[in-house]
Amino acid sequence: MADSGQGGVNRRILIGAGAAAALAGTAFALRAGSSNAPQSAPADPFTLHRGNGAEPDTLDPHKASGNWENNVIGDMFMGLMTEDAGANAIPGAALGYTVSTDGLVYTFTLREHKWSDGVPVTAHDFEFSFRRILDPKTAGQYASILYPIKNAEAVNSGKLPVDRIGVHALDDRTLRMEFHFQVPYIDQLLTHYTTFAVPKHILEKYGDDWELPQNVATNGPYVLKEWIPNDHVQLVKNPHFYDRENVPIEKVYYYPTQDSAAALKRFRAGEFDLVFDSIPPQSVPWLRQHMPRELKLFPYVETSYFQFNMKRKPFDDLRLRRALSLAVDREIMTQKITRANETPAYSFVPPGIPGYPGTAHLNFKSLAMSARIAKAKWLLGEAGYGPQNPLKFDFNIMNTTETKIVGVALQAMWKEIGVEARLIPSESQIHYDVLRKHDFWVAWAGWIADYRDPKDFLFLFQTSTTDLNYGLYSNPKYDAVVEASDYERDAARRAKMLGNAEQILLDDEAVVPVYFAVTRDLVSQQVRGWVSNNVNINRTRYLSLDRSEPV
Repeated sequence: MADSGQGGVNRRILIGAGAAAALAGTAFALRAGSSNAPQSAPADPFTLHRGNGAEPDTLDPHKASGNWENNVIGDMFMGLMTEDAGANAIPGAALGYTVSTDGLVYTFTLREHKWSDGVPVTAHDFEFSFRRILDPKTAGQYASILYPIKNAEAVNSGKLPVDRIGVHALDDRTLRMEFHFQVPYIDQLLTHYTTFAVPKHILEKYGDDWELPQNVATNGPYVLKEWIPNDHVQLVKNPHFYDRENVPIEKVYYYPTQDSAAALKRFRAGEFDLVFDSIPPQSVPWLRQHMPRELKLFPYVETSYFQFNMKRKPFDDLRLRRALSLAVDREIMTQKITRANETPAYSFVPPGIPGYPGTAHLNFKSLAMSARIAKAKWLLGEAGYGPQNPLKFDFNIMNTTETKIVGVALQAMWKEIGVEARLIPSESQIHYDVLRKHDFWVAWAGWIADYRDPKDFLFLFQTSTTDLNYGLYSNPKYDAVVEASDYERDAARRAKMLGNAEQILLDDEAVVPVYFAVTRDLVSQQVRGWVSNNVNINRTRYLSLDRSEPV
């Protein structure tokens, strides 16, 4: 760490005291357990029990937005492309595709396969589904990720009718997609749940009730059997899945695990086979020593950050945004608070993005911590804040063990520069709903790559991005550079342009990266087929269980 002197010592004392308070609550949660736990260790070699983070808000692929929803939805549905065991894109509902010479038109040939009710899946289901998610009446939270498709943005904003979207079924097994510009990440994009087909015949029959267990039909390896909110989601093997003979697990249960300490307790008791991305930071050293085979820490294309609402005073003032960013000791955060090999973040796009140079960075990266603190206090004073008039604001965070600890640490760091932040915790799905509605001053967030391309991080801050542009950032220069990169066919020049856009974003301090995450999974030795990867996707279809192994 570059910091030295008395300021650094005081920071450690202050942060340690705050984090200790959070950990006390964690210890209580670990002792208390959870009411939705299975009462005995799993013994069935064909039933998988997965701790899954938050409670799903929806299992509709056109309305979801969380990675905990992705885990369930990705077991139920399959897009034109899907993932292999290591989360690499492979053909899914499509056998393959051809591309026009200008790279703007893709023609997909669908494999012969069926929905779980036995009805054939057709290209008309995909045409219907792209129109559905981009129809403004659907209010798809993630629709903007599809704006590269011809007329998608105009349709989603209500300027054109849905039949003008550049997705057309030519016959039952042929689908044509037209794009405004070349999309080098298309294979990965088409594994994303926003691109999944939903069963046209089921939606036309049941309307909003289509996803109820008694109604739903899926084309993936599993179908929904039961969903008891805040207790579990149960999926069972789809009898009509095209590759069902190679799917060992017959049933899978997903359990909400907001309290990671309680989830760890249940995992150690053998109640869970897996715990997804949820390990108490204070438990990492013990797990490294005593359960190294079960602990899965792996570099993750995820950035953890806090976000300003640019439309709410006083955070339209760059000086205040920069002061709060300067006050964050990212090295202390990763070494003493999160403790799982996270990397301090001075850029927004994480490492692990192929072909991206990653040259953009916060302009104070080389400053010693003591100098950053002094600069932060000076900026606050320039903006009219000080001991007699401290900056005060609400800081929205998720109600998870890890985030509460990080929140307490940030609160302590800001207190050192005379800023008072009040923590406002809520369940993850509620928290992100608040962000999408732009109903906050400052909020914690994380973004995981949907596809391994810098555009997946930078599109969040384009003016045209609505729900996912949480802070309503808008800079015409930024928009122009990102848009121009879409039409640049030279990969190196495109990457450089996106790097320039990222630097504009960082200079504006609209978003403050804190650290690049790692996967924080627990996997029983009874589980076979788990492959750690930097998007942390492990579909159940590739997993199996050996119950002869000790828990």
